[in-house]
Amino acid sequence: MLPTAAKEQIISIVSRENFDESNTGRLVYSYDATPNFQSLPDAVVSPRNTMEVAEIVKVCNELQIPIVPRGSGTNLCGGTCPTEGGIVLLFKHMNKILEIDEENLTITVQPGVITLDMINAVEAKGLFYPPDPSSMKISTIGGNINENSGGLRGLKYGVTRDYVIALEVVLPNGDVIRTGGKLAKDVAGYDLTRLFVGSEGTLCIITEATLKLIPMPETKKTMLALYQDIDAAARTVSKIISNKIIPTTLEFLDQPTLQVVEAHAQIGLPTDVQAVLLIEQDGPPEVVERDLAKMAEVCKQENAVSVEVASTENEADALRTARRTALSALARLKPTTILEDATVPRSEIAKMVRAINEIAEKYNVKICTFGHAGDGNLHPTCPTDSRNHDEMERVEKAFAEIFQKAIELGGTITGEHGVGAMKAPYLEWKLGKEGINAMKAIKQSLDPNNIMNPGKVFAKDSRKRVVVTR
Repeated sequence: MLPTAAKEQIISIVSRENFDESNTGRLVYSYDATPNFQSLPDAVVSPRNTMEVAEIVKVCNELQIPIVPRGSGTNLCGGTCPTEGGIVLLFKHMNKILEIDEENLTITVQPGVITLDMINAVEAKGLFYPPDPSSMKISTIGGNINENSGGLRGLKYGVTRDYVIALEVVLPNGDVIRTGGKLAKDVAGYDLTRLFVGSEGTLCIITEATLKLIPMPETKKTMLALYQDIDAAARTVSKIISNKIIPTTLEFLDQPTLQVVEAHAQIGLPTDVQAVLLIEQDGPPEVVERDLAKMAEVCKQENAVSVEVASTENEADALRTARRTALSALARLKPTTILEDATVPRSEIAKMVRAINEIAEKYNVKICTFGHAGDGNLHPTCPTDSRNHDEMERVEKAFAEIFQKAIELGGTITGEHGVGAMKAPYLEWKLGKEGINAMKAIKQSLDPNNIMNPGKVFAKDSRKRVVVTR
């Protein structure tokens, strides 16, 4: 429970209707999309503006009360679970598009804006915001920035970090600062903007963001390549890139994923092949046609059994939508679905896919693999049941070995889901003790009382998918 003094001060800042300590309210915000991971906050607080956020932070810093900033809770690494209690900070009132600047090609938004709503707003003006996380229908910009979210278009256009050019943030002591600006160039001091992006709420609270926009591509086309050999599909990914073609999207789905996605989406996806590549290119019509022809040739050279271009935009959109529903489709198989992400250099995709299959067989678990193969980011996903303790142990060992293999191949333990609580035990594998110490020094200097999303990134020394009780 919050100290009475803290409760009264916070209510005086946000008003009674924006302070919720009911059992129902606390329960709703005790978990995110991470399976079998939950912890109750002491209260849920909904500020209406930056100054209210700053005042709340000052109270919490003085009394050393944890703060967990939260978007829509689509996080997959336990990053928005209040594992040490305190308050969950919601941004349902701070959900406005403040400005679309067509002269500077920027948009300025509050953190609670839904990603797809923002994308639709800029596209109505003929502009383009490329980052497209699969959760974009419900995820918020603040959440995307905290996690540095990726998406299907990441291969060609990059991830959220590449489009954040200015931030307004509240620091752990309650100070409000602005970083960056509507600038093409800015090397004045440390790049705090990039430091805060992907910091998972451990360094600051984002209250406003200015994002870079680009002109809408003239046209786009989508192609589906089918394979009876998973290795051949994986080799195709590397070969397309080595031929100096950068498609907008280059997605991989194996047969188990295909079967489940088709049962869910029912759009006529082939389920009798071992793997498919979903390939998309955008740009000037002549470039799109040229690149699709080259990529189709590469697919055939690598023994694709079929290569077809979507005949209509509706057909193409159905394919993209089906890919985005992969997680929700797989979640229908078993009571527990563990979706992970590991990233390797593009040239190592074939080895990584093969290793995932071998590891799944070694530990006798079912792992479906899909993901952004063009940028090396794969999502091995295990349908399981947390009540089966023996199987869960094998699942944990399998994923630990998958992360180890990714690092061995020059990759990383997470490409877009973040570290949070679930991957904290593995972070040292990637960064080493010296890297961890450097990060802790930054955290300590900005947040000496450790109130900002404590228990994340640096936390656990063992990986356990269990309910956290308080």
